[in-house]
Order: sequence, then C-alpha cells, then structure tokens
Amino acid sequence: MDRLLAGQATVSNGSLTVVALAAEADVHRVALLKRHADLKNEFYERLRNEAQQVPEPERRLREAVSKLKKTLANKEAELEELRQVVPRLTPAGAVLTREEEASAEPGPTPDKRHPASPGHYLIPQGLRPCRSPASNGWLST
Repeated sequence: MDRLLAGQATVSNGSLTVVALAAEADVHRVALLKRHADLKNEFYERLRNEAQQVPEPERRLREAVSKLKKTLANKEAELEELRQVVPRLTPAGAVLTREEEASAEPGPTPDKRHPASPGHYLIPQGLRPCRSPASNGWLST
C-alpha cells in the first residue's frame, strides 16, 4: 500500500485502485474486496488523506452522476417544451381532421369477404390460415 501511494509500484501499473493494490500485495482482487475489506477501506482513506486524491472508482461514479444530471435536466427541458407545444397542436389537428372528413367522398368500402359466402374470407392461392402469433397470419401450402 505504501509503495502504491508513493508512486513506486513494482508489480501493478501504478494506478490508485483496489486492483492495483491487490496486484502489489500479490492477492486476488476478490480476496481483497471480500476477506480484507478493512485494507481496502484503509487504502481509500489513506488515498484521500495522504495523496489528496479521490479514489478512481469514486471519481468515475461522480463523473457519471454529473453526466446523468445534465442529461436529466435536458430531458426535463425538452419535456416542458413539448408540454407547451401540445395544447397548440391539438386544435390544429382537430381542424385538419374535420377538413379531411368533409372532403372525403363516401364510396364503397373494400370488403375482404367473398360476397357469396358472408363471414368467410378469400384465401389467397397457395396459402392457408395460421393462428401463430409469430406469423403474419398465413402459411404456404
């Protein structure tokens, strides 16, 4: 721990992390985190006090939190803008719908059923109906 904090690492890459501490101590990382949690806590405490540095995982988490806060603020601003736009667009959509309905000429609606047999659909040649949710409703024969 002393070598690592002094910047004189011999085995690890010298980064001030628990992984480097475990490598310097020739201990598996999981063993350091689980069985020797007191050493891990002491390392981070000494890192804060002696080296006047924030531990790498804590620094990364702080950066991620900062980035997420900015993203959240942007999304909230975008949501507020959309809430302002919706009430203005709703009447316009209603007017367009009425105009479309008024201009549409009522004509014969296309019927997929065979006129001679009500309730039965025409089945395209070479296909048969399928009730599988993964299919489009037809199987090749």
